[in-house]
This record gives sequence, structure tokens and C-alpha cells, in this order.
Amino acid sequence: MLLPNAWDHASAAALARAGFPAIGTTSLGVAAAAGKADATGSTRQETLRLARGIARLPALITVDVEGGFSDHPGDVVDLARDLAAAGVVGVNLEDGRPDGTLAAVEAQCALIRAVKAAVPALFLNARTDAYWLDAGGAPEAARRVTAYQEAGADGVFVPGVRDETVIAELAASLTVPLNVLYAPGGPTPERLAGLGVRRVSTGSLLFRAAVQQAVDVAQGFLRGATGPGDVLSYADAQDLAAAYERQVPGGAR
Repeated sequence: MLLPNAWDHASAAALARAGFPAIGTTSLGVAAAAGKADATGSTRQETLRLARGIARLPALITVDVEGGFSDHPGDVVDLARDLAAAGVVGVNLEDGRPDGTLAAVEAQCALIRAVKAAVPALFLNARTDAYWLDAGGAPEAARRVTAYQEAGADGVFVPGVRDETVIAELAASLTVPLNVLYAPGGPTPERLAGLGVRRVSTGSLLFRAAVQQAVDVAQGFLRGATGPGDVLSYADAQDLAAAYERQVPGGAR
């Protein structure tokens, strides 16, 4: 399954209207849109507010909560409860920390168990940043996803892995779904499915592409371009917001 990642209500609503049955959020996109840095644990309120709105869209919504926005397990559990109450069906919980290290395996497993005990119906996708943080690569990633699976994670996410042999070995070693990050120039979603991957996320790619496209269009005008090709109309953009207002009386709070 391809899981596109949204960063605000409009992007999530547009993806839902395009027919995607499940949509995730991107922590980078949410943080950048709020003028904050990603992976620093500073966007709890922005993430929760967005989740409360888009959970009402006609799609399954899973939310990237970084490391839980707190060093205290109780706070992470409270967040999970709030998200589930809002209608969110899943969360992505990572072991990377703001200082560039990985959380201790035992501590991360304890956090996974605490969240699952409190909100058993919430799909917990346990992410390891062993590749992204250059912290042990394939062996460390394999050790961690195995431990997270045993701790009760419903799925595991290994962003940064691109080697097809490693991906196939990871998928074969697990009994829960393996999630990887789509990388332009890397294996296609179809190829990844053939390797045993169950979920392919776009991560921050859509957000970064949208920002770059905005800059490219503006620069094109300076070069004499008449405008981009097929774009969302004003009326269509208004309709995305109007649908949201109909779903949430008085708008988001």
C-alpha cells in the first residue's frame, strides 16, 4: 500500500478526494509549515490540531508523532489517547532523538508496550532511524525492529534502507508489516511489494515537491512563462475548505 503523507488540511483533503484510502502526516511538513524544526519534539500542538481535523476526512489517518513529543511515557500515552479519541487509526513512533542518537532499545520497547496497553486499537508503527542516523545500519535496524515487534508494535518502519537484499531479508524475518520510505530513483512501490514490503510511505517528499513547485512557478513568471499547466482551481481549493467546515461545526479549534 502506498501511503502519501500530508502536511496540512488542504493536502490531506486533496489526497482523500483523489481516492487514497489511507493518508499519513509528515513531521517535517507539519513543522516547517509552522516555522519550526523537525524532530525536536516541538510540534505536539500543531500535530494534534491537524490530526483532529483530518481524521474526519473519508480516509484512514495515521499520524507521525516523532518520538512522542516528550521524554515521559505518560505524556506519550496521553497523546495516543487523544489521537485515538479524535478518530486517528495509527501513529508512527520513532526511536531517533533530537540529539542525533537512538533511544535505548529497552526504553523504546517499554514505550511501545505502554502505548499499546493504553490504546490497543491504535495501529503502532514503530520506526527505527538506524539507517538515517548512521547508527549501525542493517544489523542494528534488524535487531531493533525484531525487538519492537516483540514489544507489541503492529508494524515496523525502516526509512533509509534501499538495498533490495536487505529489504527482502527484513520482510522475511518479520510477522508484522514492514514499512519503507519511497526514494526517487530507488525501487518502485510495485517492486517493494514484491520484496515483501507492505507499506510504502512518501514521507516529506510531497511537501518538498510542493514547495519547490511553488518556487519554480514563481521563477517561471520572471522568465516570461504564461503559467503552470493543470492546477487546482480556486473553486476546488475553496471546496476543500468548505468540506472541512461542514464536517467540523464552527471550524477547527
